[in-house]
Amino acid sequence: MELSDVDLNLLLLFQRLMRERRVSTVAEQMNMSQPGVSNALAKLRRRLGDPLFVRGPGGVVPTPFALRLAEPVSQALATLHAALNPSTGFDPLLVTRTMTIGMTDIGEVVFLPALVERLSQVAPGIALNTVRNASVNLSDEMADGRVDLAIGLLPQLKGGFYQRRLFDQRYVCLFRRGHPLEDTPLTLAAWREAGHLVVVSAGTGHGQVDEWLKQRGVRRNVRLTVPHFMSVGNILQRTDLIATVPERLAMQLVAPFSLSVRALPMTLPAAPIHLLWHARVHQDEGSRWLRGVVIELFADTATHARKTGSVRKK
Repeated sequence: MELSDVDLNLLLLFQRLMRERRVSTVAEQMNMSQPGVSNALAKLRRRLGDPLFVRGPGGVVPTPFALRLAEPVSQALATLHAALNPSTGFDPLLVTRTMTIGMTDIGEVVFLPALVERLSQVAPGIALNTVRNASVNLSDEMADGRVDLAIGLLPQLKGGFYQRRLFDQRYVCLFRRGHPLEDTPLTLAAWREAGHLVVVSAGTGHGQVDEWLKQRGVRRNVRLTVPHFMSVGNILQRTDLIATVPERLAMQLVAPFSLSVRALPMTLPAAPIHLLWHARVHQDEGSRWLRGVVIELFADTATHARKTGSVRKK
């Protein structure tokens, strides 16, 4: 007899009858009618060529063939159940694992210090590896399982990814302490006329600031353009340039570089910062745990994860 000749549900029914010895009880457990159980048992009898169960006091009694079959069937079903429902026992205090996060240079400044500090407390065996969104094809790396999750304003991650909004990032004006603008109102005219340091960060959505300004005809006196945010603090500390940067980045740069933060003289659209992960790791216990840590540390309000390119909530 081939395995394809036997319905798995019939073996489940056989196992239940071996344990309960009553057709009515098995019917209730399996949400079947008693005639349905009897018909299924008749089908299994024909397949195996044995009565399997005969009437007895208060129920049914297994035949010698059924008794010989009981243990192997039970073991096989248990093995199959374990394979389909793995229990990895993920324990962050005990696990040893390296997890990779894709992020922008802003993310390295804003997220990594707090995240590394938390992992050292609750998961000392987990090491982090980061990759810059601009240095790899982040979509392919996540689809292939080489990057576990990503954090930031990453519009290139679309279909096949789940996302959870962490917060909406406002933009602020940043300059050195003692700057001529520090003790005067920051008007739109003063902001436009000051020398600007502008960051053109490839692979992120922060270019929306320039697009928004261009669409509204707002011109700036751009004196320096750089490809990333990592040099902003050093440059502003030693010049009279000003920069329009995400607020959480500004808060990280203020103390180390003796900078001042001011509200912008106009309202720029906020940047939605997301936690993103590929569908292939959606159920992975380690990924789920790390996502929970990121959400706990950085999310402003509770929202639901959803798959990009879809309105389906998860």
